[in-house]
Amino acid sequence: MARERPGHTLETTALVNEAYLELIDSVHADWHSRAHFFAVCAQVMRRILVDWARTRHAAKRGGGLPEMEVQDSLLGAQEPDAGLVALDDALESLAQLDPRKARVVELRFFGGLTTEEAAAVLRISPETVLRDWKFAKSWLRRELTREKACRA
Repeated sequence: MARERPGHTLETTALVNEAYLELIDSVHADWHSRAHFFAVCAQVMRRILVDWARTRHAAKRGGGLPEMEVQDSLLGAQEPDAGLVALDDALESLAQLDPRKARVVELRFFGGLTTEEAAAVLRISPETVLRDWKFAKSWLRRELTREKACRA
């Protein structure tokens, strides 16, 4: 969120605080490794960001706000709310087709994990993570483009 637009209402500190509050409620958390902890953090942050975006823009698909491009991080998006909701919807569809690829996106995009860290969490090779990441980005880009065309 370092390069978000000025005045963004969900500050990085607020996101971390919200994630911390959710994680602290997990009294019986059993972290297997540092990577596992960050994977859980990625899930929590995804849920917080998507819930925030859905609440902020209750109109379906953001009510005509500009679309967010699928990229390696949320950095640089001018108005990520509509794109974030659309990305989450597309990611849910991908999870129905291939849960591992959706998990790779969650770890890399929302959690900021490296290829090696994601591979450790998923217990697969870094090369498989890279293949899944490449496929998932293409698939999500196609779905988001299709959705944008349907709204136009």
